[in-house]
Order: sequence, then C-alpha cells, then structure tokens
Amino acid sequence: MDKLKIIECPRDAMQGLHDFIPTEKKASYINQLLKCGFDTIDFGSFVSPKAIPQLRDTVEVLEKLDLSNTDTNLLTIIANERGAEEAVQFEEIDFLGYPFSISETFQKRNTNASIEESWSRLETIQNLAFKNNKDLVVYLSMGFGNPYGDLWNSDIVIKWSERLYNELGIKILALSDTIGCANPTLVSSLFRELIPALKNVEFGAHLHTIPNDAKNLIEAAYNSGCRRFDGAIKGFGGCPMAADDLTGNMPTELMIQWFQENAIETGIDNQEFKRSFEMSSSVFPIHV
Repeated sequence: MDKLKIIECPRDAMQGLHDFIPTEKKASYINQLLKCGFDTIDFGSFVSPKAIPQLRDTVEVLEKLDLSNTDTNLLTIIANERGAEEAVQFEEIDFLGYPFSISETFQKRNTNASIEESWSRLETIQNLAFKNNKDLVVYLSMGFGNPYGDLWNSDIVIKWSERLYNELGIKILALSDTIGCANPTLVSSLFRELIPALKNVEFGAHLHTIPNDAKNLIEAAYNSGCRRFDGAIKGFGGCPMAADDLTGNMPTELMIQWFQENAIETGIDNQEFKRSFEMSSSVFPIHV
C-alpha cells in the first residue's frame, strides 16, 4: 500500500484575501505547519504581484522558514517560465506546481494563455525543473467539469493525463475540482480509470467542497486508489467562481479525522496540528 501524503495549502488559503497578511505572520504560521508532519506545504507563489498581491512576499517568507528539523517538502506555484526561472534558484523549494487547465476558457483566465500555449510553457518549465533538481506537480484544473460550457468528459481528462506523462514525463498529477462540482461517483470513476492506466504517475486530489460533502469525497478518492490529498485548515480559500459561497478548500481537519476513523496512518503530529488549527484563526480573518 502506497504511503498516504497530505499536502497543506496555506498559499491557496491566503491568495484570494484582500487584506495583506504581514510577512512575519505568514512565516510564523507556516513554521508551525512545518512541525505537523505534512508531506508537503504549498507555501507560496512566484507569479506577478499584480495578479496575486497577497503573495508578493513569497521570497521574504521563504527566508524566514525554519527547515532545520522537518522532513516536510516545500511547493510553490508558478504560472509561466519567468516564475519557474525565479523559483528554481531556491534550493529550499522541492516542487514547482503548475496549473494546467483542460478548460480553454479557464486556462486563458488563469494564466493568460491558450491550452496549446500553456503546453509549450510547461515543456520549458519541465526542462528547467529537471535541470535544477526540482519535481513538477501539474494540477489538472477544471478536472471535474467547468462553468463555461467548454467540453468536458472523462476521456478528455485521461487524454491529457496520458500526454503529460508520455510526452513530458510528468509524474505527479493532481486532479483539481476548481469550482466544487465533483461528487463521489465522479471522483471514484476518474481515479479508478486513471490510476491503473498510468501506474508510474502519482495522482492527487485537490478538491474544493462544502464541509458536509468532504468526507464522502475523501472516501471515494481513497477507496479508488488515491494516496495524495491537498487540503487547507478550516477549508480557508477556494475558488471565487464557485457557485456556492460555502465552497472552499478541502478542510484538512476533516481529512485527518476520516483517515484516523478508518485506522489509516497519516504521519501527522496531532498536538502540533491542534496548535496550527488554533493559530489559523489569528491568520485568517474570515471562516469560510
């Protein structure tokens, strides 16, 4: 049985907030998260400050992180070659995350590029990552559907997954439910098709949801072979385009609870996680 990996995503939780979170507070919170035993922390973003002003201090935050006593990896999001070129300069960063949308409309909105232009970018970014000893995580955004009327079906998801692995050698793919439209049946069917078809790819679940649906989605993904799960404490963040205002990131505490209820080893230090959970209230002004 493959090891369970829980990825905590304070970057995703913070990026849409209007009021700037001071750099010291960001770094202090992430330093606390580094004590919890997460496999990876999605901590920052090398994108234009105009696009995401909240994360304009990613380098300053990175400089304040204490990585001396943790096995947790660091992941940062990039949206183009320039961001990748900057990110690979930092030895502390293990993973680059790139949002590759299978919705043409969302790709243009999110990275100002068509899917084909995005593919070309990704090819360059993968080469950069390889040369600099970084691993690339590709998020298949709008992986469970989209609100624009762009064509979506499971065959499209499978086609792009196969291309990303076979042509670019991408070994970590996270199916991203950008707008919170996935249901357990859909989650289960996709992972059951993809995981056996691409045995050398690590598939992840980056799900946005309302809290009441969280455990059913986790159960569907896990029982279908997924072992990589993204979340954010209290479900902070999410996508502003979701139809339901309660839709946020997958709440990490509900993931941990479900895994523990089912006697699945998480690797999480419960005491440190409790401290992180309590600390989150002072970092985020609104509970989603």
